[in-house]
Amino acid sequence: MLKKINHIAIAVNSIEEAAKFYQNILGLNLSGVEVVTAQKTRVGFLKIGESNIELVQPAEPDSPLVKFLETKGQGIHHICFEVDDVEAEVKVYLEKGATLIDLKPRPGAHNTKVAFVHPKSSSGVLIELCEFPK
Repeated sequence: MLKKINHIAIAVNSIEEAAKFYQNILGLNLSGVEVVTAQKTRVGFLKIGESNIELVQPAEPDSPLVKFLETKGQGIHHICFEVDDVEAEVKVYLEKGATLIDLKPRPGAHNTKVAFVHPKSSSGVLIELCEFPK
């Protein structure tokens, strides 16, 4: 079951460059930058209420995010919903007919387990499910 929106991810060419707007104009604080090796990305989080804005940039030339930025440019990449059990959610979504990118969870930022729902199942929106360690 979905608990809350954990974050909205924005694909950027440079976290440091993009963060200037969120920090200087909106007054949000960048809580640090982390490399997510499994996804070949760097991520930086800006807390707002119970949710976050995630700035995500490619960490490697072969990161899937490179193609996204080349074709769509900088902008909203995905919405992430926090769940208690990502594996159980994947199973339920598959049973209900959704198309998933990840049939099994993979490592995400902050030691989470994540799985992505394909945009063709959700009107063109990439959906991430994330489970925090217990």
